[in-house]
Amino acid sequence: MTQLVLATDDTGGPEIFASVQGEGASAGMPVAFLRLSRCNLACVWCDTAYTWHFDGDDRGHRDGKTFDRMANQVKLDVADIAERVSALGQKRLVITGGEPLLQAPALADLFKLLDGMDIEIETNGTVDPPGSVDIYVDQYNVSPKLAHSGNDAQLALIPKMLDRWATDERAFLKFVIAEPTDVEEVLALKAKYGFNPKRLFLMPEGTDSETLHTRAKWLAVLCQEHGFRLSDRLHIHLFGDTRGT
Repeated sequence: MTQLVLATDDTGGPEIFASVQGEGASAGMPVAFLRLSRCNLACVWCDTAYTWHFDGDDRGHRDGKTFDRMANQVKLDVADIAERVSALGQKRLVITGGEPLLQAPALADLFKLLDGMDIEIETNGTVDPPGSVDIYVDQYNVSPKLAHSGNDAQLALIPKMLDRWATDERAFLKFVIAEPTDVEEVLALKAKYGFNPKRLFLMPEGTDSETLHTRAKWLAVLCQEHGFRLSDRLHIHLFGDTRGT
């Protein structure tokens, strides 16, 4: 049976849960979440570093903490996952990570078992979803990583992939912003790849309400100036920076 590698919640069980979407185009919508483990990028401010920053991984992160792989990963058969997701009683499933598309073949097998459920995938935009996955996806939340993430642009901003997302009407671009100057990089990418501002969100970086509110105040002004959409992080305000929320 096909298996997926999931992140764990605070109990050590698989991170499969019901909540409201906190970010982007479907913010506030009741959904089921499935968080997968592993990532091909390493953002210095990542708030789910337990999905990739395992002991022995020398990629940088601002808090310097690493995690035991065995304690933070669990493998489950896709049939088991489908049962757990269905039991949550939601009509929409958000696949997040880590980088979910690293496990695309197993995701395709999972989606076959979730007939009628809307599928939303959160991705860093560097991995091209195969047709076996793409056919099931209703929405992509694509978060290309800017220079302040600490990732090499050759790894994080792949031209053919940015072209792909610019032309897919299911794809919403979501850029994490820490300083006003980060928006200049977004404007350059928009000009180069023709991103539709109606599908482009700017979201403040932060893992506490005070930081998010402070940055959102000046970010809202920049969104008005450039015609972009502003995304909050509702789950942080509601539950804090915690797993399974």
